[in-house]
Amino acid sequence: MSARATAGYGSPLAAAPSVREPLHAPVARLVRGGVVEGVHYGSVVVLAADGTVELQIGDIEAAFYPRSALKPLQAVALLRAGLPLRGELLALTAASHSGEERHLAGTRRLLELAGLTEDHLGNIADLPYDPVVREDWIRAGRPPSRLAQNCSGKHAAMLWTARLNGWSLDDYLDPEHPLQRAVAETVETLTGQRVARVTVDGCGAPLFSVSLHGLARAAARIVTAPPGTPEAHVADAMREHAEMVSGSGRDVAALMRAVPGLLAKDGFEGVQMAALPDGRAVAVKIADGSDRARVPVAAAALARVGVDPAALAEFSGAPLLGGGVVVGGVRAVPALDPLTDRVVGVAG
Repeated sequence: MSARATAGYGSPLAAAPSVREPLHAPVARLVRGGVVEGVHYGSVVVLAADGTVELQIGDIEAAFYPRSALKPLQAVALLRAGLPLRGELLALTAASHSGEERHLAGTRRLLELAGLTEDHLGNIADLPYDPVVREDWIRAGRPPSRLAQNCSGKHAAMLWTARLNGWSLDDYLDPEHPLQRAVAETVETLTGQRVARVTVDGCGAPLFSVSLHGLARAAARIVTAPPGTPEAHVADAMREHAEMVSGSGRDVAALMRAVPGLLAKDGFEGVQMAALPDGRAVAVKIADGSDRARVPVAAAALARVGVDPAALAEFSGAPLLGGGVVVGGVRAVPALDPLTDRVVGVAG
């Protein structure tokens, strides 16, 4: 049986998820003055520690693109392929960074260790992701750069892995390159299912389509892996260096600081995955790609799986203002947050 025929966790790989329009359901309400002003649709899956589905909303089995929430899986693949990283540089490998100086310095260090330069990077040139850092960058007259783009750490680590294995560098982003085939294999073993489709992510790297259920399963497998494994190294690095995974003031870093042992990663288009050390895990996809709904829905899902709501209070959603006064906000649906009906004043 080939290496890609089994999930590596005692069971065969499941078939690729169905490529269809996801059957999303309401996951959050925008409430103003006790009236539902808007509704965010999406899908949510909550896994118990034994891997069973404790709660599902919407469509958790349709194929979708996890975007940057896939980066921890990609980092595991690079370690499996021989990348000798630990600590903050490994966290940067799994990062959607803000473009702060520490992120730029870390990416330069990765390239230096690989004997390469910024010119070898295949990601797009961009401005820093963080708005404040971006404004300072523009004010200083600095142009977009590959180093500043939020995926540069991942790309530098991919290049180093390719060089260590004697693989070609110019085409390291080709889905048929040995590096990307190794990434695809790891995505399949961790999610427990075959990849449905392959496309190109915003940074230029191959992007693999799995299910929301598969993403949650992968998060659980990463946090519960035995010490010393690539999965455990990635989880440890991300949790210990949360600001390298995102940046100062970013919700992902704050969430990992607020909940001891939590592993969390976001992705563009309203994607969030998170997992606790015992394997309890959640994955969220907001249909309209809204971060406004992603954060409170993910927090409510974590509370639903047993995280102390007090630790999640700051992630319940930004207040909605009217005339400078708080008149409402975004609340997860009652299936996730039973207090929603009390706040909204409606049933169901």
